[in-house]
Amino acid sequence: MPTVRQNIAYLYADHVRPRRKAIRRVALAALSILAAAALLETFLFNVNFFRSAGYDTVDLSGKLELQRAPDGTYQLTAVDHVLEFSDLGTEVHNVRVDFDSAQPAQLLTLKIQFTDDAHHTYFDSTEYTAGVPDVQVSTYSSQSEYLNLNTTGLVDNLRIEVVGDDVSYPIALVGVEINARHPFDFNMVRFFAVAGMLALVYVFRPRSAIYRIGIVQDPKKSKAGIVAAVAIEVCLAASFLFMGSNLVGVATQNYNYGSWDGHSLVNTFEVGGDNAQQYAELARAMAKGQLYLDEEPPQWLQDMDDPYDKGARDEAQKETGEPYLFDVAYHDGHYYVYFGVVPVLLFYLPFFLLTGSNFPTAIGVLIAAVAFVLGCSALLDRFARYHFKHVSLGLYLLLQIPLVACCGILYLLKFPTFYSLPIMCGLAFSVWGLYFWMRGRVSKGPEKWYLAGSLCMALVVGCRPQLLALSLLAFPLFWRLYITERRLFTPRGAREFACLVAPYVVVAVGLLGYNHARFGSLFDFGANYNLTVNDMTKRGMNVGRLAPALFAYFLQPPCASGVFPFIQPAPFDTTYLGQTIKEVTFGGILACLPVLWILPFAPRILRLRMKARSTRTIMGVIVVLLVSGVAVALLDAEMAGILQRYYADFGFMFLAAAVLLAFVVNENLEAGSVAKDLLMKVLIVLVAASVAYSALLCFVPETGWYSDIYPWAYQDVIETAQFWT
Repeated sequence: MPTVRQNIAYLYADHVRPRRKAIRRVALAALSILAAAALLETFLFNVNFFRSAGYDTVDLSGKLELQRAPDGTYQLTAVDHVLEFSDLGTEVHNVRVDFDSAQPAQLLTLKIQFTDDAHHTYFDSTEYTAGVPDVQVSTYSSQSEYLNLNTTGLVDNLRIEVVGDDVSYPIALVGVEINARHPFDFNMVRFFAVAGMLALVYVFRPRSAIYRIGIVQDPKKSKAGIVAAVAIEVCLAASFLFMGSNLVGVATQNYNYGSWDGHSLVNTFEVGGDNAQQYAELARAMAKGQLYLDEEPPQWLQDMDDPYDKGARDEAQKETGEPYLFDVAYHDGHYYVYFGVVPVLLFYLPFFLLTGSNFPTAIGVLIAAVAFVLGCSALLDRFARYHFKHVSLGLYLLLQIPLVACCGILYLLKFPTFYSLPIMCGLAFSVWGLYFWMRGRVSKGPEKWYLAGSLCMALVVGCRPQLLALSLLAFPLFWRLYITERRLFTPRGAREFACLVAPYVVVAVGLLGYNHARFGSLFDFGANYNLTVNDMTKRGMNVGRLAPALFAYFLQPPCASGVFPFIQPAPFDTTYLGQTIKEVTFGGILACLPVLWILPFAPRILRLRMKARSTRTIMGVIVVLLVSGVAVALLDAEMAGILQRYYADFGFMFLAAAVLLAFVVNENLEAGSVAKDLLMKVLIVLVAASVAYSALLCFVPETGWYSDIYPWAYQDVIETAQFWT
């Protein structure tokens, strides 16, 4: 039997020695990237440390006329929260407002004013100028306490006021300094983030080796690269979801410890309020053999002539003082959940039966997101490997990244609530259903693949019915095989086709029976009975709502500012003189995702495909994706409104079409040609801009997210990005 030493020697001789040059090159690149990131972190991102190194710090604490606490800190109160210093007569480069970090954390807004050689009185914004903007300082973040001032000459007077209504007094202040020396801060999160971005630049540079690794020609190398990329994406997605801890619903000794039960390794708890427990409450009801929620609607709701009129409901609630459940279906004296039932059967009911606790919705969103990333990558690999001959690993990854990152799932991970879960589950089932169908098309025994694929596609109806539009891809995928070639009319073909159809029938019977048991109608899913902001029973279809939706969903440019995260909510105006259901959005996908700018060239690109191949499968898939995407977006607008999370309903369809179009163009260009090099360079720029937009969107402050619940901690994120302030 070989010894351990011999095994190591064999391993080195067989695998390491032949690849010494490549390993040395990769190691050198990795070290160079880490060194560059370290240099940037040391010298660029700590520019304030070097800038302030020669300052002569002046402590102004002795001039404070505030009450002192027993621990020696100064106390800012609701009556006395202005700090004013006169006759300074010195240059002021910065000011440090040192708050006591031991006090309860909060985010404070400070209004700073000063007089200098250019301003002999305090100045504010005017019609033509902008004054000193209010600045936010977190008592939790020491970095935010250092405020760079841009003064002229000598400063005479300095005034600092705590402004805003949502302030918890008293505030403990350690002291105030001017020209303070900024501490050196080697931020590890920023270091690894920069190293990751540099690694992406290195890996996807135009002359990278990954563009010479063919998906078909080098299956081992390409699969290894895909697996590595997917693993990184999954880790980043999980990290981002857990960052928004206020929406996660799980607690440990070190995570969400305020809700930890004190003895379990992990325990769950309710997040998001009463309205967010619908799926959990439905699971409890199902465990007792009923389909309506346990909570009894108030009598005033049962007595109303029109319980779906929100204004009338709100008035009745004010008069009686009895609350009602919002955004649930109300019918025949009971509350129901109108959202798709599949997530309940998949997650909540089994979890409740096993533990007696509510399943944490965010974990379901994460599981579905991971399943989507895996399925999406596998599906794209099938297309690249079996429908194209010249797709490189570089091109695959360059298009897989925006397909995953820009389709809307990051926003679902940002808000991993029961609103996001059915959409995320629908997307996961869709990509896996399509993957199984694609496997079946080239399998000698396709029945099992067709059954699995159609079951996934049918279950989409019980998650997010809009995504059933992806089932229309069955026509381009199977039309030639079963209709044109008449395979359907053979015993084997009929059996295979039955496997394609049977899961739809089984799932349809279950869902229609579920509808009938609740509402007495096979085709009534309950959405019209929703107690929401408008009367869904009378919403109907109105063509006037389509133009604002088309603009908001597709064409509206992003709204930007010069402050992190740079993206702002897009303005919304309409000439539709009726009720428009609209939440905050951040621009249309065609305007904000440059990778989709290939879509206007679709007709010309499809003609290239038609000349190169006699079959029309890819062309049919692209056409169905584009038509379905437009249809789903307009249906969303008509049925529910214009909401940012709805971009995930159709974003994948447009991105998948763009990816396939890029594959077609790549297939028709000669390797090493100027045109192909130009294509790769243009794609790199378009993808980088698209992914940057989607990533920044993750950090936009929004109601209910981490930035709203923990604004004092979110300030650390801002300080990490805005290192120059």
